[in-house]
Amino acid sequence: MSQDNTPVYVVVGGTGGIGHEVVKLLRARSSHVVVTGRDSERLAAAAGSTGAEPLQLEARDAAAVDAAVQAVQAQHGRLDGVVNCAGSILLKPAHLISDAEFADTLAMNLTTAFNVLRSAARVMMRQAGGGSIVLCSSVAARRGLLNHEAIAAAKAGVEGLALAAAASYARQQVRVNCVAPGLTRTSLTRSLTQNEAVAKASAAMHPLGRIGEAADVAAAICWLLDTSNSWITGQVIGVDGGLGSVQARP
Repeated sequence: MSQDNTPVYVVVGGTGGIGHEVVKLLRARSSHVVVTGRDSERLAAAAGSTGAEPLQLEARDAAAVDAAVQAVQAQHGRLDGVVNCAGSILLKPAHLISDAEFADTLAMNLTTAFNVLRSAARVMMRQAGGGSIVLCSSVAARRGLLNHEAIAAAKAGVEGLALAAAASYARQQVRVNCVAPGLTRTSLTRSLTQNEAVAKASAAMHPLGRIGEAADVAAAICWLLDTSNSWITGQVIGVDGGLGSVQARP
């Protein structure tokens, strides 16, 4: 069980670029962190480098997520926050996307978010003080971007899910928010960010003139988790270099 008032967090998909940075930040604040991932080797590496508690988990499996979240709360006596960083990216126009690709994109991004939110809410609504749930969207959910049809649909669903849940669980002090990154340098986007021409063009699209780093997004996620920001719920925070709301100068 967690000692005294040490906060307890679960980072789903914490072996990826953004998730790993979230784990590092939370651990630096002396929090107890449970990091989950599908790949056992990557999970062991992430836990070993941060001192987080590892938990192998397939976030598309609703029953597995439910059992994992309830087990963490039962073991530690509290659950202060849960983050879903599980996801994928598919960049194709709609007419080239197969049924299987679309279903997989929805499963990896929207289904995982729903599973995590539902399981966390079930626990948090029963505990004093509620808790904080943070989901990951994308700037593509609100701004039309070339070849982003599948991921835009999935991430728009994540935002709608977060807003509705924020309303549903507010009286139980369960806060639900989203971050919506622009192009961020992670292993998931390596094919884009390591292509010099693509990276240069993307940086120019962002008003702040650069591609995002995983630490940029992680900082916003941890800010939303922090209890000092307990009057914030139902928000979608753009961590996108201004791309979602500001016109870059030509």
